Amino acid sequence: KFSSLVQSVKLEQEQEKNKILSEALQTLATEHHELEQSIVKGSPPKSVLSEDEFYDALSDSDSEHSLSGFETVTSHSFEEETISCSGGHINQITMSEENDHGREEPQSNGIKKYRTSLPAPMFSRNDFSIWSILRKCIGMELSKITMPVIFNEPLSFLQRLTEYMEHTYLIHKANTSSNSIERMQCVAAFAVSAVASQWERTGKPFNPLLGETYELVREDLGFRLISEQVSHHPPVSAFHAEGLKNDFVFHGSIYPKLKFWGKSVEAEPKGIITLELLKHNESYTWTNPTCCVHNIIVGKLWIEQYGNVEITNHKTGERCCLSFKPCGLFGKELHKVEGYILDKNKKKLCALYGKWTECLYTVDSGVFDEHKKNDKRNADEKKINKATTSSEEPDEMPMPDAETVQVIPGSRLLWRIAPRPPNSSQMYNFTSFAMNLNELDKEMEGVIPKTDCRLRPDIRAMENGNIDLASEEKKRLEEKQRAARKNRSKSDEEWKTRWFQMGVNPHNGSQDWLYTSGYWDRNYSQLPDIY
Repeated sequence: KFSSLVQSVKLEQEQEKNKILSEALQTLATEHHELEQSIVKGSPPKSVLSEDEFYDALSDSDSEHSLSGFETVTSHSFEEETISCSGGHINQITMSEENDHGREEPQSNGIKKYRTSLPAPMFSRNDFSIWSILRKCIGMELSKITMPVIFNEPLSFLQRLTEYMEHTYLIHKANTSSNSIERMQCVAAFAVSAVASQWERTGKPFNPLLGETYELVREDLGFRLISEQVSHHPPVSAFHAEGLKNDFVFHGSIYPKLKFWGKSVEAEPKGIITLELLKHNESYTWTNPTCCVHNIIVGKLWIEQYGNVEITNHKTGERCCLSFKPCGLFGKELHKVEGYILDKNKKKLCALYGKWTECLYTVDSGVFDEHKKNDKRNADEKKINKATTSSEEPDEMPMPDAETVQVIPGSRLLWRIAPRPPNSSQMYNFTSFAMNLNELDKEMEGVIPKTDCRLRPDIRAMENGNIDLASEEKKRLEEKQRAARKNRSKSDEEWKTRWFQMGVNPHNGSQDWLYTSGYWDRNYSQLPDIY
């Protein structure tokens, strides 16, 4: 007990010293930056430079003067966002069901056999340092910094958002259930799966241009989706997906709120996500957890998701309250997610647990609570018996245990991630689903609008392995967008969105971007020339 007390005191002292040192570093860096600026005669502080000086920039309109970071997914997102197909017999059954979705006409936007690799592998980032960019930016909103294209992945944030849909089979499974608790379990699994593709995805998606769109039709998965960048300041991406059998609608708008904490970048994906199960006349709403990318100064980049996610069934009043656990000092909670489904009177109906990088189970809540008590008792005993040395490094990504999720007897599997393709590490850690998001063939090119992400020259160049051309095209597009914005301001012309408009979410009363219909009529006249 005495050694445990000493260890605890030492730990508190180390944490306090670390906090003081971090604050001192931040203060010194800020003072140095201000001093540097003050000796340049006639040079205004960088923090008040015009927004037009930057593009690859997230703007924080209600800025708290906190340092803002990269757009990440969150969403998303260094990558705020979704994963590979679920494994096991469940997935095989659902896939066979989904293939027969009863549509009279096939969608005419592209290929049926999807690629399994990108045209070129990713570039090594070993010779580049994110900190070499960020250390020059103390005192500025990092959202207004143009990051070198080497830190990107060849996808737009609109495409990254589409990764929410990879496990659509969970929505179909919810629709087939006659029990509201089982439906909530499927919806909760879908919400967890929607962030799983962010695991190890440390590349930054390209910021969408204002008016940029993306569509995806997957007959094999039974959905079609349209998204649009509806605002640039602040950056807002809206999406609307629907089942090909008219059995569900899934929509939302994401505004990543970003903060730079010295050694990490945190992305809080502001915005409501809504799922409507039309067969049951049910609607569910929730928000995604916070995503954090660690070690942006030195060391290996790694990602964690944390925060509380509350899914509400607005018809029954049932709620699913999930906690995405922060890693903690020694990584015992890394990737863990757990929580309960409650009825409208807050009575526990069942428990959920797992890891957002791997799987999600459900079990009786009483069994789960007892398991947690035993777990805590065992952990406390280990702490007393184990003398922890000060050499442990919490900044490094903790290695998960070999047996990563301990399955509680009586549990039922809701979702499991599929393994990534063998070439994933050379392909920006993409999942199989992500690998084909930017795929383009001649048949598709004649169908999609000219604002579609697949036609963006900078993303296409990066995907093809031409990093210099990607950088040039990225700069050209940013300058073109700035010039268009200036021209509109001179003529007092307001930007008009094409496929979405601001309205009230009918389920929770919050402001939301809602799809106005018409996209799939394929009438794309008078679209802006953004590329």
